[in-house]
Amino acid sequence: MKLSRVLPIAGLAAVGATVANAETITVATVNNNDMVVMQSLTDAFEQSHPDIQLDWVVLEENVLRQRLTTDIATGGGQFDVMTIGTYEVPIWAERSWLTPLDNLPEDYQVDDLLKSVRDGLSHDGTLQALPFYAESSMMYYRKDLFDEAGITMPDQPTWEEVREWASKLHNADQEQYGICLRGKPGWGENMALVSTMVNTFGGRWFDMDWQPQIDSPAWQEAVSFYVDLLSNYGPPGASSNGFNENLALFSRGNCAMWVDATSAAGKLFDADQSSVADKLGFAPAPIAKTPKGSHWLWSWALAIPASSDSKDAARQFITWATSKDYVSLVGEREGWTSVPPGTRTSTYENPNYQESAPFAGFVLDAIQGADPTDSTLEPSPYTGVQFVGIPEFQSIGTQVGQMIAAALTGETSVEQALQSSQRATERTMQRAGYLD
Repeated sequence: MKLSRVLPIAGLAAVGATVANAETITVATVNNNDMVVMQSLTDAFEQSHPDIQLDWVVLEENVLRQRLTTDIATGGGQFDVMTIGTYEVPIWAERSWLTPLDNLPEDYQVDDLLKSVRDGLSHDGTLQALPFYAESSMMYYRKDLFDEAGITMPDQPTWEEVREWASKLHNADQEQYGICLRGKPGWGENMALVSTMVNTFGGRWFDMDWQPQIDSPAWQEAVSFYVDLLSNYGPPGASSNGFNENLALFSRGNCAMWVDATSAAGKLFDADQSSVADKLGFAPAPIAKTPKGSHWLWSWALAIPASSDSKDAARQFITWATSKDYVSLVGEREGWTSVPPGTRTSTYENPNYQESAPFAGFVLDAIQGADPTDSTLEPSPYTGVQFVGIPEFQSIGTQVGQMIAAALTGETSVEQALQSSQRATERTMQRAGYLD
């Protein structure tokens, strides 16, 4: 056992022997709402698996990524289950850092997993992680504010329209902000959004020769638009806001619009967690010059590092936490809007989910419509919508994200931020052997 656990007084003697013989697995996960729900259901898992105890490490997204990357690259073995994403899985699997997940139990129903999500978590045709939830991106908006202002949401909003609406709906004195967007630096934080904006403004991270394009006119236009929009019509301190912070702001009614992950829909439509549940509208992520790459594709998944000494127990946990039965358990305990979205066809065919989640079909279409192999207007050599599927991108994206956050706070100009990002990325790509 890695950590001792405090036992309740009642039944101490009866339970003591079981716990003493139990195998403890350490699960590292992100502090998003769906994972907090998973942690809250520890008792359900341990009751059905009395020989396994769960020890949780729950971290903020950027910190989690740093901890997990360091541990797996060094073979540290601190964790038995890692919450990783569509970016890490194929890269880590190619280096044999993950435990392949073949021969899953028949009742797990692998074919029920959405194909686009399953493919993104596979390497050489074998699943390397099991999807806990999957998402694309979309726009949330306050229908009551739109109605008051006489604004009609089109089937496909544009970023120019978003700026016009934000200017009409922004009222900082009332703590009502025209728009909330990610500003916290990180390749999976502000750069997830900014990359989709660059895509739809006609830009790309690299040309076909792996030459960085960060100082291109498309990047300049997209990032200038982003900085101006958020500076003029966003909340104060936007450079500190990631997914969770903006979710809290929107849930409290402080944002007229928010463009972010489809996985937020369940919480926003839950009246127990959201003060705007009855005022919520949703639309596709905005576009600019092209619809390509305007909405991302991501899956948070559970993987077993090759360094784990408890692979069998870890496998039992991740198959439980990503199963159809788990979806039903969450639906019954937490409400159907709280079930992990985007992973299983059966979830979207479930009448309980359809009735409770008016956004279900919309989200499914967004996930299935995102194409990581064709996400830019001009050809690009990489796979990924909001990331570049190469090992170097984690450091590149984080560094560029820091520079764009500096432009957002006014510490530097957009032009200077992009020029610095271009030079830094060129150096990284040269050292990695992509460039002469």
